[in-house]
Amino acid sequence: MSLYEIEIKSLLGAKENADNLREKINKRGASFLTKNNQLNHYFTISDVTKFKNILTGYISADKRESFERILNEGNNFSIRTRDTDGEVKLVVKASIGIDSSSNGVSRMEFEDKMSITLEQLDKLLLNSGLECQAKWSREREEYRLDDINICLDKNAGYGYLVEFEMVVEDKTLADSVKANLLGTMQSLGVEELPQDRLERMFAYYNANWRDYYGTDNVFNIE
Repeated sequence: MSLYEIEIKSLLGAKENADNLREKINKRGASFLTKNNQLNHYFTISDVTKFKNILTGYISADKRESFERILNEGNNFSIRTRDTDGEVKLVVKASIGIDSSSNGVSRMEFEDKMSITLEQLDKLLLNSGLECQAKWSREREEYRLDDINICLDKNAGYGYLVEFEMVVEDKTLADSVKANLLGTMQSLGVEELPQDRLERMFAYYNANWRDYYGTDNVFNIE
């Protein structure tokens, strides 16, 4: 079974804006799910077959079919390793349209918990021919509002950011789900971060990530 992630980001800027949004979603009856700290390491890939052959043995048996499907059907891959308060995962995202796999609104996604450390998983990817693109750190609060996942983040480099997300099994639902997400965002007084600006921010961070990873430093790119 393939999963399709429909996700829209909004740049909040100041902490005051994040506090105001938190208050609004709580008033709407959102359920608080968890708060955590994450390290996310992004990798670029050139040889998908080599990556699949080396990593398949580390994937949970019940997820190997999904792992192979996203690699066979997806394109423009974004490969990530993630440590969430000590829980390590491999994350693969792929485009299903013209959006990028790193920041696009509609994407295929795969993730699986690993039984090795983040450092060991990173080394495994490097040995599979991948190259480290950038390392990211963030503090995340997760909420559930009806069928929507809301992630309120404090990201290194970006500052306060919120993601509105739904995950579906049918990619033909992407447009209607996006419309639903945008309607919810509008009702909460937040706007979609334009893809072109997001891509400029992403490119700047990738070129300068060592100045921001693990810090509270932020930048502003219009």
